[in-house]
Amino acid sequence: MTIKQFKDSPLAHYSYAIVSNGEMALVDPSRNPMDYYRYAEEQNAKIVAVFETHPHADFVSSHLQIHEEAGAIIYASKLVGADYPHKSFDDGDSLKMGDVEFKAINTPGHSPDSITIVAKEDDETALFTGDTLFIGNVGRPDLREKAGNMKAKRIDLAKQMYDTIKNKFTDLPDDALVYPAHGAGSLCGKNMSDASSSTLGNERQGNWAFKEQTEDEFVEEILKDQPFIPHYFGFNVDINKTGPENVQRTKWANKLMLNVDEVEKGITVVDTRDGDNFKAGHLPNSINIMARSESDKYETWLGAIIQPEEEFYLVLSSIDDLEELLERTAKIGYEKQVKAVITLGSDVSNKSDEFDLEDFKSQLLQMQNMGGLGGLVDKLPGMSNLPENVKAQVNDKQTGQMIAIINSMTPHERRFPDVIRGSRKKRIANGSGTQIQTVNRLLKQHAQMQKMMKKMGKGGMAGMMRKMSKLQGQLPTMGGRGKPRF
Repeated sequence: MTIKQFKDSPLAHYSYAIVSNGEMALVDPSRNPMDYYRYAEEQNAKIVAVFETHPHADFVSSHLQIHEEAGAIIYASKLVGADYPHKSFDDGDSLKMGDVEFKAINTPGHSPDSITIVAKEDDETALFTGDTLFIGNVGRPDLREKAGNMKAKRIDLAKQMYDTIKNKFTDLPDDALVYPAHGAGSLCGKNMSDASSSTLGNERQGNWAFKEQTEDEFVEEILKDQPFIPHYFGFNVDINKTGPENVQRTKWANKLMLNVDEVEKGITVVDTRDGDNFKAGHLPNSINIMARSESDKYETWLGAIIQPEEEFYLVLSSIDDLEELLERTAKIGYEKQVKAVITLGSDVSNKSDEFDLEDFKSQLLQMQNMGGLGGLVDKLPGMSNLPENVKAQVNDKQTGQMIAIINSMTPHERRFPDVIRGSRKKRIANGSGTQIQTVNRLLKQHAQMQKMMKKMGKGGMAGMMRKMSKLQGQLPTMGGRGKPRF
């Protein structure tokens, strides 16, 4: 069998094509299937199968589009509860393609519905481990508490991962090749190796998850120091479970506006230009999420700052960037949220003021003294690097509840919490897994914080995040140099 690895650098995502006797199978394909179609032509092969190791959180897959355009059968675990046409592929199931036999192993831990695809031809074995087994680590177990068909708690999934690593790979040979769905720079795990593949024997020797340890020790290690979870992760899980739309149709449905000097008020403007150009002039309510190259983590920052289903304008540096920026936006399923793609006119004059770091820290402490914020500061991108005397003021007990409640609110409710009434509060409580009394208390604190945040800039909670993100040098680069400016 011939195996080709494809890499999406901004998302540190790996996908695969396996070819045998004129037939091709794909594993965890990216949003745009054109590279796979080109490779199929080069190999004179027909795409007959698409394997989804799990519903991905950090990108939208092209599995349904490939099914519709190439006639390939989609294989996924029955535990996904997928709404798209597919065949279940779980323990004991197999598929013969040319000289290759594919088998499934249910490997829960990263998600309850994860599978590993075992491909075998003669004495050669390859494992497509999805987000279960990475090179040097394993997938994080905390992404599915509020997303997808099966909601699972992080501790339960961590325990399932312990069982998976301890028991599910024992019958496989040391020379089995390991091909993960992600590498270093992905938010689907932590401390991953820069290597794009390995062998099972190497992982048994060097991956901490395979060492002798108790379940409690494993759970403690896997749960600590995980990176932040962007807003869009749960959104992508649901899209991938339902079946994404054809990306060529959705990305080109956007309106293009040239030489724009003003846009509709109240809608966020995502400006992808270089930071110096942004500081020299930009539209009101703009966020500078640079997309100069693949090393700028545009996709991740877009999905971390802009909420799912929240409209935004997309500013290009040049019309030459149109296709690339629509493509990168579509990777996380945000292309339908674009109000319009625009280039700026010569009369745009808003400039970025100098940021007073000490004044901002002082306002954070004032907000703490009001009893709000909880441990939210330390959970936002880059905030783990705040000075210890600032972090010491943070009471972490309310963090999880505050984040869960805020994530259950609409963008309008986050900006105007006073509009939330009784029945809606109950739905927020149910959606966030909290009590109605907790919602009432934290909404009151949130309303107090809103008053303070108005002094820091427009946009409520989003405004606070934007101010925080201007702590230059303190944001995580996640493998790239790009940092958003507001």
